[in-house]
Formats: sequence, structure tokens, C-alpha cells
Amino acid sequence: MRPGQFHCYRDVLNDVRETPPFKGKIGGTGPLDVDFKINVSIDKIILENLNITFGGHSKPKNCTALQKIAIIIPFRNRELHLTYWLFYMHPFLQKQQGDYGIYVVEQHGQSMFNRAKLMNIGYTEAVKDYDYNCFIFSDVDIIPMNLKNLYRCSKYPKHMAHSLDKFNFRLPYKTLFGGIVAFTKEQYLNINGFSNSFWGWGGEDDELYQRVVAAGMIIERAPQNISKAKMMTHMRDPGNERNQKNVPLISKAKFKMHEDGLSSLEYLLISFTRHRLYTKITVDIGKPDDSVKHSLGGSV
Repeated sequence: MRPGQFHCYRDVLNDVRETPPFKGKIGGTGPLDVDFKINVSIDKIILENLNITFGGHSKPKNCTALQKIAIIIPFRNRELHLTYWLFYMHPFLQKQQGDYGIYVVEQHGQSMFNRAKLMNIGYTEAVKDYDYNCFIFSDVDIIPMNLKNLYRCSKYPKHMAHSLDKFNFRLPYKTLFGGIVAFTKEQYLNINGFSNSFWGWGGEDDELYQRVVAAGMIIERAPQNISKAKMMTHMRDPGNERNQKNVPLISKAKFKMHEDGLSSLEYLLISFTRHRLYTKITVDIGKPDDSVKHSLGGSV
């Protein structure tokens, strides 16, 4: 920290509640007006966020953030949703005085989608890129509606999208742990990340919850009015159809978590590109049969 600087906010890792000042272009500390019908474009977002450096990295100029936050988005064929996400989230994150970087992890090819594996890849590539100590894993179609929903890590793994408009702003079931979740580096390593075995839609979030419980941790959730978020409606993507084979994997989390996850991650890095508003990581992650045929052992 440079002489004369001060910390931007209190350290939640020591279980002290943050109170960032919320100064900036959005205005106010209450609910945000999120509208997915307005016209947005990448050029417009760039012009309104000129202080963002290539790769989608920003940090406050007049204070020092105690957390360095990587936001990881699994991605394929969702350009419009990504544009809205960037439009709303860059001002949101800057207003919260975050030292953050955006990583969009794109699955190459047409094989069945594996959201969880893309999360692990995002973590693996982000830690090579910057000394992050907080990792927020976010779907591209969810936008928070309240500036008090702090994009920070905490004493426990944090569920940040448990109050969605899709579910009438209620938690559908108490073990739900998806949409937007946050882990410190230590917490994520402790559970060995996500499972790599969930191909297609469904199950990986429930399995992640079981990993957290097996590691002796609890889930932290802010009050529902603070965690309100809006989801962009869309049809199920081709290649991401519901996979009933995922269901039996959930109950095995406790027994498989140390052999299936970051420690068994394998992928082919196709490109690592710093765009003006985010970093795009394009990868070949194989196909479902590969996870059966091989005992995986690290990225390549």
C-alpha cells in the first residue's frame, strides 16, 4: 500500500461487515433497475468504462482493496447475455471499489457442455494471471439488483444468487448453491474445486454443496432483499440438455471430491485473449467419454 493510501473497506475475512461508500455513476445504495430490453453494445460499454484495462481488470485508484477478485463465467454461444452482464457489472463492481478481473471461459466445439469443468479451468488460469485471493463463479445470465450485494469473499463459502426473480425471490430448497457462488482461494482448494464429471445440465451445484458440507464448512447467505437478482430468460442451449446420469454423482461427493476436481483437471488451452472488457479463455475440454477413459492429472 502506497504512503497516504487507506483500505477501501473492512476485511470480511476477519468477519467484519464491509461498508463501502458506494460513490460513482450508478448512484444510491438500494435496488438497481435491471432492464434486458434496453439497447446495449460493446462500444457503448467501453466508452462508459474507460478506466477498465485490457482483460477486464479494474482496481480503485485512491485506496487499497484487501481482496483481489477473479470473476469466472462459463460460456458458450451467449454473446447477448454477456453484453448485458458487462454493461451492468463493470459499473457495479467499480462502485464497490473492487480490485477485480473478468474471465470468460468458453468451451470450444459442440460436445456436451460442462459448466463445472469450465469453472475449474477459470480458477486455474486466473491464479496464473494475478494474485487473486477471492473467486466468484457466476452464470452469465444473472445480474444482482442491489448494490449492497457485495462481490467479496467471506469467512465461509458464499451463495450470492439465492433470491432470484425466477423463483419469486425465494430459495427453492435449502441445499441450493448455484448461480453465483464465492470462495476464498483456501476454501476452493479445500474442496478440490468443482467436480469435472457433470456433463449437460443439472447436478453440479448440488454436488458442490455436498463438498462444502463434507469439508466442514457452512454456506453464508446475505438477507434475501440484498441478494435479489434478475435472470435473463432463454431456451436451453443445444448441448446443455438435462443429463439424468448426473443425479447419482451427487451422493458420491464426499467420497470422490479429493480425486475429482482441480487435482484431476485436464484440458487443452486454445487461446487466452485479453479483450477490452474481459479476458476470453477458449478451451477444449474433451467429451464425456474422456472422463471415463482417463485418469486425469493436471492441465496441459
